[in-house]
Amino acid sequence: MRNPKTETHQQAVDQFVLLWGEMASAWGINKTMAQIHALLYAEGHPLDTDAIMQQLSISRGNANMNLRNLLQWQLIQKVHFKGERKDFYTAEKDVWNIVAILVRERHQREVDPIKQSLKEQLSLFDEVESLPGEEAEFKERIEEFIEFLEMFERFTHALLPYVNRKNLTFLKHLVKLAEAHQSLKGNKKVQIPKKEDG
Repeated sequence: MRNPKTETHQQAVDQFVLLWGEMASAWGINKTMAQIHALLYAEGHPLDTDAIMQQLSISRGNANMNLRNLLQWQLIQKVHFKGERKDFYTAEKDVWNIVAILVRERHQREVDPIKQSLKEQLSLFDEVESLPGEEAEFKERIEEFIEFLEMFERFTHALLPYVNRKNLTFLKHLVKLAEAHQSLKGNKKVQIPKKEDG
């Protein structure tokens, strides 16, 4: 039998669950989904649906729907215990994997639809052989936007596999290099030509 949590431990878990729920919109997920994930992340052992419902005061339908979503996102895993008919759940504990999954999912759900909509808007110009000046400029701006999103997509796909604790030293060097470059840019002063005498 597991030892009950101390009052301090339980208070810390409760606050973490509330905080994760408040951050939900930043991650592109709903509050309950975030709170279930936070609870499973904070717990050292798997929980069944009844325990999740009780601790978060949510309905079975709400719990089941959000557990399915978390499974689809690969933020939690289902666990089976011998002799138990219930399903138990545990969360991915590696914070690096969690952030990589959230970035990937947000990209698929938000950036991809924007890129597709821009391409559809761009197709409106296809049937026009010669565009007036302002229309041509607007078309070019849409093309540049699409080009940026495609480059961002390539950057994300290329970088995310390396965002993990194993590559922490490399990532720190990368960040330092970017910070140093930014600092150099910020320190450049505008040279004002001196007035000549006479």
